Amino acid sequence: MAKYEGGCACGAVRFETDAEPMMAGHCQCRHCQRLSGAGHLTFAAFPEPAVKITGKIKYWDYKADSGNTATRGHCPTCGSMLLGKTSGMPGGIAVNLTSLDDPSKVAPQMVFFSAMGQIWDQLDPALPKFPGMPPM
Repeated sequence: MAKYEGGCACGAVRFETDAEPMMAGHCQCRHCQRLSGAGHLTFAAFPEPAVKITGKIKYWDYKADSGNTATRGHCPTCGSMLLGKTSGMPGGIAVNLTSLDDPSKVAPQMVFFSAMGQIWDQLDPALPKFPGMPPM
């Protein structure tokens, strides 16, 4: 059994990895707010070659608030937002933490784009906050 496993709401897409996350955090940029339907999106980044994906993913690109090209991957059947990539972190793939079978296995370490955070979206005050992207 892989260390981290997860998938979409309908079960058509599954992923797994034995790699440890390179980082994990909450993003409060407007794109992530819209994608999540909430005040932030929480994810963990893994080395892309270490993540095995089964099922079909529909990807689309946009220009992120950081200026990088962001790619998001959804299940084409149920619409679950599962994966993300960015030109700012080549070789990495971000996994939406809520898509993990056990989301409690990974704890967010920071908040990005906190300057765009909504007043009602209160995150752990002990986490380091960056008004934009943290130094990578």
